[in-house]
Amino acid sequence: MENLTNYFGRNIKDKRIVITGGTTGIGKAIADLLVSLGGRVLIFGRDQEDFKNAINDIKQQFPDAEIYGTPADVTKKEDIDKILKLTDDELGGLDILINNAALPADGLTGNTYEDYKYVIDTNITGYLAFAEESISRMKNQKSGHIINIGSMSAETKSPESTIYVATKQAIRGFSTSLRKEVNSFRIKVSLIEPGAVTSDMQTGTKEEHEEKIDKMEMLKAEDIAMSVLFCLSQPERCDIVTMQIRPHLQII
Repeated sequence: MENLTNYFGRNIKDKRIVITGGTTGIGKAIADLLVSLGGRVLIFGRDQEDFKNAINDIKQQFPDAEIYGTPADVTKKEDIDKILKLTDDELGGLDILINNAALPADGLTGNTYEDYKYVIDTNITGYLAFAEESISRMKNQKSGHIINIGSMSAETKSPESTIYVATKQAIRGFSTSLRKEVNSFRIKVSLIEPGAVTSDMQTGTKEEHEEKIDKMEMLKAEDIAMSVLFCLSQPERCDIVTMQIRPHLQII
């Protein structure tokens, strides 16, 4: 087998990569890893301060990094268009899309139409919109990879998070069907479904998260980034279709 350094880096270096929700949590960890391997990465998130902190941190860690982006909200068509223009202008196209921007949500009772519509627009419509635009750029080059970050909530179906479950079930079905739709264009589609991961989406303090990580009841964002890298590193003949990652002691 070839050197593992080459194996894991060969499909990343100089690739044009967009990460939705790339300023915090899982998205930021993915950005760190792919930038470190020479990827040309564009990130965005809706919070301006988070975006500024993420860009500054990446530039500090990797002074030669090609990192681009701007604050943007996946629910706004004008922001989607802004990101796509930046992708075309700065990256000159697109090779890899990481669909990651998502919001947590509780049960249906006690929520308003406006509350869950915004979650649905973020967690579902945002994924569809960026997948559509990515495919339009990838299909002519006969290559590309879309990774959708889902959730084990699609399997556990907790009654405390009905709205979130609905969105992640949708992403599970969408990923399965989309792979069949774009297969002939030689575009890969992978679905990664994490269990509990430390992030802003999780309840509890940072200290409580660290305690759960020590107890093997929660994953680090870096664990999901490594899973993304594994999917991206496969040879052209090989598709990782679905990957589920759970903390060792999270019984699902």
